[in-house]
Amino acid sequence: MTWYTWIEQGRNVSVSPSALSRLARGFRLSRAERSYLFELAAKRDPDQAGTGDAPPETLLTCVDAIDGPAYILDRAWTARRWNAKASHLFAGWLDAGGETNLLRYIFLHPQSRSLIVDWDVRAKRVVAEFRAAMSGHFGDPELQNLVDELRVNSAEFSRLWVAHGVLAREGGERMFKHPTDGVLHYQQVSMAFAGWPDFRLTMLIAMPSSRP
Repeated sequence: MTWYTWIEQGRNVSVSPSALSRLARGFRLSRAERSYLFELAAKRDPDQAGTGDAPPETLLTCVDAIDGPAYILDRAWTARRWNAKASHLFAGWLDAGGETNLLRYIFLHPQSRSLIVDWDVRAKRVVAEFRAAMSGHFGDPELQNLVDELRVNSAEFSRLWVAHGVLAREGGERMFKHPTDGVLHYQQVSMAFAGWPDFRLTMLIAMPSSRP
């Protein structure tokens, strides 16, 4: 109890992540309370849900209730679930039945360059956003292996990665040149799930200038 009080008071307390984990279990903290504890202590929760942990099915299926293209990414930016409109929009990514990692699609799949309008600008921002997202997962071997792979196989990714750009992940206008539907304009909205911060929902809301 003393540790918890000192941590809340902002005192400089040297506590290991494993000790904090035992403390959280002993106090039977809720998921939100546990996250708050590790945030106060500036430590990474060793039991934090990772990319290998499947979130609840009800969370995943929420994309089916969204009218526009929508998908859920894990912390490695691999799509875990998407709806039919996302599958139709993202030719070569969510319609292929294979690799569903967004970064691999953007930098290793040639079709992304013809689909994403202003590919160079979007690619630069995506790398900066991913670097910022990785800041909470230093030492994660899965993420580091992904970065290493992309640096070897994509000169563009490697160049952008060593630039050390960092940006918060934000929404905004997105434009695509679809092979059958032509030019489509959307507003992108992205948000994390309460209790599952490693999973983010992205929705694309059609703007008046785009076709249904």
